[in-house]
Amino acid sequence: MESSWQVFAIVSVLLFLKLLSTSVVQGLVRIKTKTFRWKEDAEFFTNSFPATDDHAIVATANGVFRNDLENIPIFLFLLIGYIQTYSWHEGTIIYSGIFIVSRILHAIFYFLHKQPWRNIAYDLGVLSKLLLAGHILHSVFFA
Repeated sequence: MESSWQVFAIVSVLLFLKLLSTSVVQGLVRIKTKTFRWKEDAEFFTNSFPATDDHAIVATANGVFRNDLENIPIFLFLLIGYIQTYSWHEGTIIYSGIFIVSRILHAIFYFLHKQPWRNIAYDLGVLSKLLLAGHILHSVFFA
């Protein structure tokens, strides 16, 4: 297996684990607070009625999760395009590292309600995607 594809495999697993960790936070908070919005979940886990609102941490985790779903898939698609255009191998590592760190920091700052740090972390991930996209276009048109 080519080393860039190995990096892609590792990045995919790390981003999956990052997404999974947000789901685990949601589940643990729901179980601990016995706050379930869906009738069947409330009946199964607490034998009670559903909550009218999510716990604040669960609502925050929903925001983190939605933001990840807006960013992680396109990054992975760009990374595939980057690898397929035989771009710089070290770039695969650098762009992926920047993106992973940005997503982890974004989630941490989101949970801690820290601005401008959350926005800076988000922008770092966007910068990583823009650099990937630019590098792809350079490879397609000038290589």
